[in-house]
Amino acid sequence: MLVLCSNGLSSEKLISCVRNMIIGQKTAALVVTADNEYKEENYHVDRCIKELTALNLRVDLFDLDKQPAELLLNYDVVEFIGGNPFYLLRSIKENCATDILKDLANKRILIGWSAAAFVFSPTLELVNSFSPEMNFMGLTDLNALALTDIQVLPHYSRLNTKLNTTFEHVEEICSAYEERHNIKVIRINDGDGVIIDGSETVVCRT
Repeated sequence: MLVLCSNGLSSEKLISCVRNMIIGQKTAALVVTADNEYKEENYHVDRCIKELTALNLRVDLFDLDKQPAELLLNYDVVEFIGGNPFYLLRSIKENCATDILKDLANKRILIGWSAAAFVFSPTLELVNSFSPEMNFMGLTDLNALALTDIQVLPHYSRLNTKLNTTFEHVEEICSAYEERHNIKVIRINDGDGVIIDGSETVVCRT
């Protein structure tokens, strides 16, 4: 099962949507690789640990830059926090983790939010439309992992506001991207998630 979300399992509605699928699972890895600056010190880490432990999971922190990717197969649930999608994609490819993540999405529970939600989709082109400066490592191939053909835009309500001067014209850019690629992007707010289980897709909104 694959879960794409905006900022983790951060709402009761989303937790209720995934709870039945997590019942009986025992272990979780919280992967901090996407935050290339703070890693385990990312300020979301404590919250995410609490969310996972509330589901009766024993949680270990994990970093693909420091630990072999195949160790992720020892966990029932694997959650990737947000950060820099370009850095995360490069790290996954350099550490030969792509096939392992595909296996996790098919046979276990893989959760990706913010940066990871982009990386688990087919391409980073959408996030590159908003934040090309994040690609400080100079990736030229923006093809992502394609664990699903679904594309999401996380943090939508926070980004699409007149008070947000960092990202302007969010809806216009997203709509133009949809038209250019003839696809539909699912806009999700913090607390929302898209659950993909085989051929079934459920959009869980707060």
